[in-house]
Amino acid sequence: MRYCIGVDVGGTTIKFGLFSEDGHLAKKWEIPTQTEGRKEKLYADIAASVREETQKEGIALTELAGVGVGIPGPVKKDGQIGALVNLGVYDVNLDQELPAFLDGITVRAVNDANAAALGEMWQGGGKDFDSLVLLTLGTGLGCGIIESGRLVSGSFGMGGELGHIQVEMDEKEACNCGGHGCLEQYASATGIARVAKRMLDSCDTESVLCGREEITAKDVLDAAKAGDELAAASTAKSMEYLGRAMSYVSHITDPECFVIGGGVSRAGEYLLNVIREKYVSYFHVQEPQAEIRLAELGNDAGIYGAAKLILG
Repeated sequence: MRYCIGVDVGGTTIKFGLFSEDGHLAKKWEIPTQTEGRKEKLYADIAASVREETQKEGIALTELAGVGVGIPGPVKKDGQIGALVNLGVYDVNLDQELPAFLDGITVRAVNDANAAALGEMWQGGGKDFDSLVLLTLGTGLGCGIIESGRLVSGSFGMGGELGHIQVEMDEKEACNCGGHGCLEQYASATGIARVAKRMLDSCDTESVLCGREEITAKDVLDAAKAGDELAAASTAKSMEYLGRAMSYVSHITDPECFVIGGGVSRAGEYLLNVIREKYVSYFHVQEPQAEIRLAELGNDAGIYGAAKLILG
């Protein structure tokens, strides 16, 4: 039996999964992300961990079909990545450069949100579909689009960057990308907390959130589910932006399903119901057809999707 490795590179940790060729996750582990500003350090750490763990399992590198890598940056068709800003490394090409650290075995890299989308379609919340959009609502807002079973990454690796479409023309504060009024500023975990803080500062409505020095998205959603009027209004406002953006996607690509993941998705059906209400309100030509579901693989979605890149 042959195996492959799925890798999910994050700003804090690098996650790994050892998969058999039938898609079974045999083992998973992680290491700290420590690039020291050098891509060679990233390559060396990934390779050393793959060697160490496969050796423990009695698997030679030659028995691996390859290593798939989900990476936090836009990946061009030739594998080139201009910058991994959160990792502090530049001019990266894992497809061409990492194999030299792994005895020449095949390596394929993909944007991390695209990897998660592929994983959810393969073994998670989108398993019944071959056309879906994954939205990960975490610190940022990630998006991966799959059409007819194939990732839509675009000519320059920017396909699916829904978090950075402009949804509010009058926004004064800058997004992390340098733009203003990006969807990520309102519908990510940090965005949900930000919208709630603004509402607290501009109204006299009683709320359990009043007087708190720090407010998280979980605080807002927990309060909303408990019937807090301001928290519910704040959540509705954040999801208004998200629902509108999802309708744009549906009018262009018409997916079968939206899968909602990331830490915010732990709010469950309450959140989905708000999203559905806002999403549906932007359709006038016909009834919206896409289902909206919760992601199922959690933090493992990336390693599943990266492995699927190799297994085909």
